Parts: sequence; structure tokens; C-alpha cells
Amino acid sequence: MIRKLIAGVFACALVGGAQAAADAPSGWVKCAQPGGTCTMSGTHQTTLGKSGSFAPYVVRTGNFACSTANFPGAPNPSAWCSYNPAAASGGSSSTASSVASSVASSTSSSRSSVATSSVASSTTTSTGSSGQVGYSTQNGGTTGGAGGATVTVSTGTQLNAALCGRASVSTPIIIRVSGTINHGNTTKVSGSCSTAADVIDLKGISNVSIIGVGTSAIFDQIGIHIRESRNIILQNLTVRNVKKSGSPTSNGGDAIGMESNVSNVWADHLTLEASGGEAEGYDGLFDMKANTKYVTLSWSILKNSERGGLVGSGDSDSGNGPVTYHHNYYQNLHSRLPLLRFATAHAFNNYYNGIVESGLNPRIGGKIKAQNNYFTNALNPIGTFYTDDMGFWDVSGNIFAANVTWSTPGADMHPAGPNVVSTTSISIPYSFSLDPAANVPTIVSNGAGAGKM
Repeated sequence: MIRKLIAGVFACALVGGAQAAADAPSGWVKCAQPGGTCTMSGTHQTTLGKSGSFAPYVVRTGNFACSTANFPGAPNPSAWCSYNPAAASGGSSSTASSVASSVASSTSSSRSSVATSSVASSTTTSTGSSGQVGYSTQNGGTTGGAGGATVTVSTGTQLNAALCGRASVSTPIIIRVSGTINHGNTTKVSGSCSTAADVIDLKGISNVSIIGVGTSAIFDQIGIHIRESRNIILQNLTVRNVKKSGSPTSNGGDAIGMESNVSNVWADHLTLEASGGEAEGYDGLFDMKANTKYVTLSWSILKNSERGGLVGSGDSDSGNGPVTYHHNYYQNLHSRLPLLRFATAHAFNNYYNGIVESGLNPRIGGKIKAQNNYFTNALNPIGTFYTDDMGFWDVSGNIFAANVTWSTPGADMHPAGPNVVSTTSISIPYSFSLDPAANVPTIVSNGAGAGKM
């Protein structure tokens, strides 16, 4: 009997200890519950959380109030504020490795449900809430941070801390963005990876999902740069007015730029926009170069820019693609929808409304399969433009509606229309479903862009 009693007491102690540990990162000191005051001396990393889920760390000096207002992104309700007993160097740019590695070890069911929503599926629907379809499903697939910790951030500094505070550059993580990211709240953070103060830089990392919360996630005048990275998901984000000249500048003027050995990126339900062209300081909205492969851009809005996006930055940049564009809404764009050098692309069920100069522009052996797209108010929807180094197109089911016009063929000008016929045949390796082209304006208008998931 005594033996059973001792065993029971010991078991309770183990359970209680495990629960207590889960309310603070491993090795951290619990100092107050919400509504109380944490007492500490010196400068330390601090957080607020419960059951293995924690707010992004904040570096503080001395006592502080334990409240959700002081810890954006904290789970609600939260159980304890805590601090890392190791001294921090001060300032919000300190590493968050202890928090991130502790969060990464948690296995809460709520995190699992978020991760599941980011995992690829094999078919698309007409609702704007589709699973992943396209070339990003190839080459091993794109799952982003599925299976990793979920962290909510509201500043660029917190986002950088979440990226570089992981146990390693490949530890899976889902970063939920709630609020506006801008130059004023983005600073460089040190840790397991490299970040910057004027751009969200995903450099040399993998297994990351950055997902907006509702309609709140806005990257204002600050771009997202992906390089030397793989298995990345960007979802439900607005990126606007990123400049390469004027002030402030970011990311070479690209809303989203990928370069230097990037693979497996799924960009979904994004709104990418500028307020003019190169003369106003803007560049591309969705650019791929220097060996960027297996990318899908889906259910997104690209608008109000001279340049939609390119695949290959020059006439010798031949290592990019393949890439899929589907159910995107292109509005008031001059050209590059995309500009496609050498690479293979698949564009289906996109809505093009307002092409000022040229649209799909494969060149120098670039090939595009264009299916069931809808073009209106468009000059030169498809062809090879501004060069005599021809590209190729495989076309079917597209609608060229009101106010579609074509330039006269000539030197450096090779429109596919007005009698558009295929000049090559392209085989697609993944499953997909086509919506009728006549329905595309309604489907895409209702379903594309941030806030439409």
C-alpha cells in the first residue's frame, strides 16, 4: 500500500512538472501570471505563453508587467510570463533561439491544424480556397513549415527573430503575421540565419511558412527576398509599394524576389501591388532568377505596375523554372506576365484585365502552356516581344474578349494573334482541374488575393 501511494505521488509530481515546464520555455524562469509583475534584475529575453505555445520573445531590462498587451502574438488565455536567466545583450535584435527551439518541441493540436492547412493537395477548386497545385508539388513537394511550431508576429523584427531563433536553419516553423510590417518595425536579428533591416530576407533556410492572419498582414514598402532557400510557403499576404529608388528602398524594388538556388516555393492568395513603374521607383512584383525552380503562384492579385514578373533576369540566365501561374488576377500592368527566358511555365485560369504593352512573353526558347485564361482590355496578350529570339506557346481554351488588340508583326515584335495557334506541345506532370474560361472573371475576382482564403 505504501509502495502504491509513493508511486502515485511520484507520478503526480511528474505530470505536474511536465505541465509547469510546458508553460515556460525549457530552462526559463516563470515570474508572473497575467495581471502580475515580473521581478528580475538585468536584461533578459522574456515571453508569455501556455502549454508550449509562446509569444515571440521581447528583450527587457528590469521588472515588467505581465500582460498580453506587452506580448503581441501570445496565446489567449496565457498562463505565465517567463524570462531566460541568461543575460541578453539588450535591444530587440537579440536572438530568440531559446524561445523558438522550445516552441518547436511542442505538439499542440491547434498547431497541427494550422500546419495541415499548409500541406499540398492534388486538385484545385473554384472557390479561392484550393489546395496546392502546380510545379511546386514536384521535386519532393512544398510543405513549408508543416509539423513545426506556430508563432504569431506583428513586426518585422519579430518575424526575423522567429526565422533565426530556430534550432537550425531547417527546423520547420509556421509564422503567422498579424499587422503591418514596415521599415520602422524591422531590424536585423542575429541567430541561426542572416536577416536585414530593410527587407524580409529568407536566406539559406528551409521549411518555412509565412501566413497572414485575416486581412491584417501587410508588408508596406518592404519586400520579401528569397535566396539559397527551399520549401517555402507565402500565403495570405499583401506586399505593396516596394521601391528600388526614392525612399525608402527595399529588395531592389521587387515585391517578391527569388534568386540564387531557390526551389519549391508556393505563393498563394497574395496581393502584390505598386503605384507606378520604373520612373516612380518600382520594379517587378514576382521575379525569379539565378536558378529558381519549382514555383507556383496561385489565387493572387498583381496590379498597378509596369512589370508583373520575370523568369530569368538576362539572356544568359537559363537555369530557372518550371513555374505555374493559376487563378491569378492581373490588373493594370504594362508587361512581363511573365517575361519568360528559357524556362517552362504553365498558366491556366488566370484573368488578365488591363495589359498596356504585352502579356505572356516567352523568349529565347522559353515555353508556356496557356489554358482557359481570360483576356480583356489587353494589347498583345501572348507572343515574343522586344527580341527576335523566339519563344513558344501551347494554347487552348483561352478567351480573347473585349478590347483585345495585337501589334503588327515585325522586328522584335512577334504577337501570337489575332489568330492564335500553338507553336509547341508541353506535357504537364501534375494533376489539375480547368475551370471554363468564360467563368474565370467571376471565379478569380471572388477568390484571388489576400483575405480570400
